[in-house]
Amino acid sequence: MSSTTATVFLPLFLGIFVLTWLITPAWISRARKAGLMGKDIHKFKERKVAEMGGVVVLLMFMVGIMSYIAIRIFIFDTNTNVASIFALLTAVLIAGLIGVMDDILGWKIGLRQWQKPLLTLLAAAPIMAINAGSRTMSLPIFGHIDLGLLYPLILIPFIIAVSTNGFNMLAGFNGLEAGQGILILGTLAILSFNSGTPWLSVVALCMIFALLGFLMYNHFPSKIFPGDTLTYTVGALIGIIAVIANLEKAFLILFIPYIIQFFLKLRGLFQKESFAKVKEDGTLIPRYKRMYGLENLCVAFQNKLRLKTTERSTVYFLYGFQLVFVILALVI
Repeated sequence: MSSTTATVFLPLFLGIFVLTWLITPAWISRARKAGLMGKDIHKFKERKVAEMGGVVVLLMFMVGIMSYIAIRIFIFDTNTNVASIFALLTAVLIAGLIGVMDDILGWKIGLRQWQKPLLTLLAAAPIMAINAGSRTMSLPIFGHIDLGLLYPLILIPFIIAVSTNGFNMLAGFNGLEAGQGILILGTLAILSFNSGTPWLSVVALCMIFALLGFLMYNHFPSKIFPGDTLTYTVGALIGIIAVIANLEKAFLILFIPYIIQFFLKLRGLFQKESFAKVKEDGTLIPRYKRMYGLENLCVAFQNKLRLKTTERSTVYFLYGFQLVFVILALVI
């Protein structure tokens, strides 16, 4: 990205951040009046927090992408990749809409577990339609293999469904989902730029700056929760960027924490909650003797080391765990 291009896009990113930062308090106020409130689980004294903050992030991402298209057409006089950008935006909007449905119905009586993966397959349709990604993959032992129609018909929907639903599994702690999204999308932005698809880096940065603005109110102690609207939106975008930029291997590395989370959740048949128990002094202890989530594992690990285990420290530990795979993805 040239210095001229960076000069043009930097105000775009800062604008997304500032708008998110300014609009989120208005959404918090509206959510409170509408009764869109959720219990802050990891506080000893009962505390209600505004829900569905992902609506603001999704809206600001849309504004960012539409502004990006306008800049490309009216300033740089180019419309290359516009079809791919609109397909990406459509797919993210579908995922966000599914998240909104789940948030409105409520996390206890929301969409059934089997319904979520099926619905998120809809988000893959626009990416399948533009025949995104490369059908040729390099696999260990087998070497280069042309997957043909299996790639758009099977692999693309699989990756997007996995990323959308997987990203939704590691959640429930103040600032966790937004921070994880920033780490993973930041890595994909770097790798997309290096792989010859810098426009995807701009797309990723639009979401990153929206998440940064949102994190100003979502970090400990949260004034607003992200909801499935945010996790589905960000999760879908991660999978879409991985497909279009041919970063499937990096995606697999970056999603190792979520793969571990899946099997820990499977251990409890997806019925055990990942929340910890809160003591009177605000510190955390595991909810169960057996581990049914990375969050439980992280809390137990801190307890074992006799550290002061708080919600904030647990989130930082999980960030650190994710950073290990960020470094691996960048190096490998």
